[in-house]
Amino acid sequence: MREFDSINSQFMNKVVVGLSGGVDSSVAAAALHHQGYGVVGVTLWLMKGKGQCCSEGMVDAAKLCEFLGIPHHVVDSRDLFQENIIDYLVTGYSDGITPLPCSQCNKAVKFTPLLNYARQLGIDKIATGHYARIRYDKQTGRYQLLRAVDRTKDQSYFLYDLEQEILSQVMFPLGEQPKTETRRIAAEFGLHTADKPESQDLCLVEANGSMRAFLDKYITPQTGNIVDKSGNVLGQHEGVHHYTIGQRKGLGIAHSEPLYVLELDAGRNRVVVGDRSEAQDPDCTVNRVNWVSIEPPTTPIHAEVQIRYRSAAVQAMVIPIEHSRVRIIFDDPQFSITPGQAAVWYDGEVLLGGGIIEKQP
Repeated sequence: MREFDSINSQFMNKVVVGLSGGVDSSVAAAALHHQGYGVVGVTLWLMKGKGQCCSEGMVDAAKLCEFLGIPHHVVDSRDLFQENIIDYLVTGYSDGITPLPCSQCNKAVKFTPLLNYARQLGIDKIATGHYARIRYDKQTGRYQLLRAVDRTKDQSYFLYDLEQEILSQVMFPLGEQPKTETRRIAAEFGLHTADKPESQDLCLVEANGSMRAFLDKYITPQTGNIVDKSGNVLGQHEGVHHYTIGQRKGLGIAHSEPLYVLELDAGRNRVVVGDRSEAQDPDCTVNRVNWVSIEPPTTPIHAEVQIRYRSAAVQAMVIPIEHSRVRIIFDDPQFSITPGQAAVWYDGEVLLGGGIIEKQP
């Protein structure tokens, strides 16, 4: 059985593990328990309705804790989730941007409240089932956030907003292993979540639902025009919030060449489209920047920038504008740079910083 030897012995005490009810957090808790940690399971109750993460997830988390013989706490975070995620999403989509809820959720709704709750219990360490790694740099005195060993499951992109205080207290037991090993360990431990499928949707979307249906509960769809960059009307839409930058399918327009969404003009209730060449941009501006593994630089740095979770990191120059904003100039123009999404930059496996892509005026 894998012994998780990479876990530093200084943590051999109590730890609060965030439990979603999935296999990853289950194995994180079971592995730490196997190593002799005093594990306390905590599940955050996020959704006021019937979000996927808060129904069977809480049940599975409770079953796991009963199986391991460890305490299980449920923390009511529904108001926090409503304010920081649902209201944030609705405001963003109403303004014609495409927010990234996972990065917002990790810092504001999950990690910070989880650490605060742990401290109420007299515990100063937390752990989750995220695929990422943390390393302390003695020369700089900073904790570095690193990509997971399994690049296909790496979740560091969503964690760019974690600050030093959190990184100094958090553990990612799964960061050094592939997902196949996690499944194997779950089976070996006899965990009931070993074969549980991964959720493919946002936690706030009801089972068998869609993001469109979720947003329509909060934003009244308004019919408007689909236009090209010159303002020529090409078709009709049923709500700007139904679209995202770079979208090709579902436009309902017969055209001589494929068209892509270039801009969401919420002010004039228009969706602007064009060909693929028009969807390429050489740069973007990023705000709400968090410098993670290094001190905020005062001069430009060259880095590998990732502008969406599933895209490859590409070469670019990151130019500080002010402490919380940077301009990114790509070596090669990028397709469908999307306001509201995260731009995250790396030096190899080390995550340097990240922020939210601004909507251009």
